[in-house]
Amino acid sequence: MQKRISSFPPIIDAQSEILILGSIPGVKSLEKQQYYAHPQNKFWKIIFELLNEQFTDDYTQRIETIKKHHIALWDVIDSCERKGSLDSEIRNEEANQIAELLEEHPNIQAIFCNGGKSYKNLQKLLGKDYKLPVFLLPSTSPLHTVSFEKKLEEWKRILEFLGD
Repeated sequence: MQKRISSFPPIIDAQSEILILGSIPGVKSLEKQQYYAHPQNKFWKIIFELLNEQFTDDYTQRIETIKKHHIALWDVIDSCERKGSLDSEIRNEEANQIAELLEEHPNIQAIFCNGGKSYKNLQKLLGKDYKLPVFLLPSTSPLHTVSFEKKLEEWKRILEFLGD
C-alpha cells in the first residue's frame, strides 16, 4: 500500500473572485508545503505574467499577489494514495468540500481547473451544469508538454473574471 497524502488548506478570502483548482500537490509541493513548488511547473510564471506582476520565488509574496488580485487556490482532492506525482497514479481519493467552500464564498464568479484530472473530478462533484462557469485550462505541470506561450494564451481566460 502507498502512503496517503493530503491536500493543503484553501487559499481564499472574502474578496476572492475566481477559484483555481489543481488535483492534489505533487511530491515537491508536499516537501515544501507550497502550492506548485516544482521549479518546472509554470503555474506561478503564468499567473505573474497574466497579472503583470514582478515574478518572485518568495512563496509568501506569491500568496499575497494572488490574494491582491482576488484569486483563490485549492485542490479537488483532499487526500489519496499516490506513488510519485502523476495524476494517473492517484488511488483511493477523497474529495475536498468544493461546494461548501463556494457557498461560504459567494464572490467567486468562476472556477478554473488546472488540468484534466481536476476538471473531471470537479464535474463529478458539482455536476456538469453547475451554477458557476467551470473552465478547463491546460495543466501547468512540466509533464503537460504544451509550450509556455500556448498555456499562457489559454490561461488568459481568467482575466475576464477579475475585477482589477
